[in-house]
Amino acid sequence: MSVLDSIIAGVREDLEERRSAVPFEEIVARAAAAAPALDAHAALTAGRSDPQGVRIIAEVKRSSPSKGELAEIPDPAILARAYQTGGAAVISVLTEGRRFKGSLADLDAVRAAVQLPVLRKDFMVDEYQFHEARAHGADLVLLIVAALDDETLARFLALTHELGMEALVEAHTEEEISRAVAAGAKIVGVNVRNLKTLEVDVAHYATMARHLPADVVRIAESGVTGPAVVADYALEGADAVLVGEALVRDGEPAEALRRFRTASLVHEH
Repeated sequence: MSVLDSIIAGVREDLEERRSAVPFEEIVARAAAAAPALDAHAALTAGRSDPQGVRIIAEVKRSSPSKGELAEIPDPAILARAYQTGGAAVISVLTEGRRFKGSLADLDAVRAAVQLPVLRKDFMVDEYQFHEARAHGADLVLLIVAALDDETLARFLALTHELGMEALVEAHTEEEISRAVAAGAKIVGVNVRNLKTLEVDVAHYATMARHLPADVVRIAESGVTGPAVVADYALEGADAVLVGEALVRDGEPAEALRRFRTASLVHEH
């Protein structure tokens, strides 16, 4: 069993507990009653022409399967407001509990604290989770191509849009990019971390970027250790870069975020 398969097995178990507490009909009703989603697509568009630098998806992330404990984050709202101050385009919130120590409570706290689009970062494998994401104020959800067959990917993408949200469709290989585009993805992320082995190769983004169509929003994910990596991703055409570990471990996340954004400007001319 790969790391991805193991994580998804746990996600399904935890989901059944939440479904028992809040039945499907109830979560659908809560989603329908939520305030309309913010426009995440607009927030991520034209990152390369932004005079403030490349767009950053700043992540609230306590832990990871590869690195273990990253940061305690006693109050996600404080971190989220720092990200907003630093110029984040979108804030990503891990809601998976076993490997990432996230929760829907974290999502609620961040949603209440900022006026930016919020991404629910989880392993979306069941229709319930999409209504749940919307009920908790998410504007954007993650769809991992490696975790879904083509029919399910297309169905989940359609459901996401029906609920007024956008989907960050994550790929790792050329084949997965093709599958994402065929399903109708408008926002495609290339994760330079192989979710089956957890190995990271930042050069992988440049290799995969040439396969991304010009009309999708292009996101570089993982591997950011400092401003130079963000600059390289931007140089390879990334409209936005998702940054987690490097921000949560920095004592001044707002200032770190500004450095990441402006790093891309040195390559513009």
